[in-house]
Amino acid sequence: MNKFKYSLLILIGACSYGILSSIMKLGMHEGFTVNQMLGGQYVFGWTFLLILMLVFSRKKLTLKQWLSLLAVGITMSGTSIFYGKAVERLPASIAVVLLFQFTWIGVLLEAAADRRAPSKSKIVSIFILIAGTLLAGGIIGETSGVLNVAGVVFGLLSALTFALYMFVSGRVETSVPAFNKSFIMTSGSGVIVLSVFSPSFLWDGSMGEGLWKYGIALGFLGILIPVVFFAIGMPKVGSGMGAILGAAELPAAVVASVFIAHEHVSGLQWLGIVLIFIGIAVPQIRFSGKKKQPLYEARENSA
Repeated sequence: MNKFKYSLLILIGACSYGILSSIMKLGMHEGFTVNQMLGGQYVFGWTFLLILMLVFSRKKLTLKQWLSLLAVGITMSGTSIFYGKAVERLPASIAVVLLFQFTWIGVLLEAAADRRAPSKSKIVSIFILIAGTLLAGGIIGETSGVLNVAGVVFGLLSALTFALYMFVSGRVETSVPAFNKSFIMTSGSGVIVLSVFSPSFLWDGSMGEGLWKYGIALGFLGILIPVVFFAIGMPKVGSGMGAILGAAELPAAVVASVFIAHEHVSGLQWLGIVLIFIGIAVPQIRFSGKKKQPLYEARENSA
């Protein structure tokens, strides 16, 4: 049951990430840029985490712990920056499929670190997730012509940094309380993001014009929930399993696009969503089966 609880936290965090694109589309309709909303996301998310840390966890950390967690924040910022660059150069369907290569990258990172081949259930899961991602992302039937090489590189870099973020989040300073850990990681990430994307929204009047609404929503769904939940869940389920569970982000994004952005979703995309959930479930079913076997054997032995 504990394993399920931590897996559920990662699922919720991934789904929270998935809603961000639809909220950003609403903001763009009101005239705000992606850079402004991304900056607002970090400012409000950082503020939420600061308040929670001061209220619930004032544990003093060593300089080494601070530096380690600030370094983890680099991987967080890399995903935001590289994915933003990819979306500027590629169709959204192509960019999201490139980002979702983090699933198999995450499994390989864990296998390399542990010097152990991925389980058969994870390998099967990855193939199902790739097929589901191609369908759910709307790439089937996409006539994009010649792809921008720089866009493809940025898309793959966003996948690599996201997989690295999941990996290090589950292995670096796991004894640090979740609020402290999340606050420091977000601090490191925020500094880099705001240095790449100008923080001019803080003084140019954008906040008063309504950017604050999107900043609060994005900070809650894009920083507070996923970063804290990943900090709690990743050390318990492992980065490989975490990457598979993280694939729930795409179905959440598609569903949110229907109910929030009122976009059309094709039958193939719905089929892709079903395949993604099957891919996520495969390792969980295998895990459950392994857990039940000893109990069954114990009953036979006692008889």
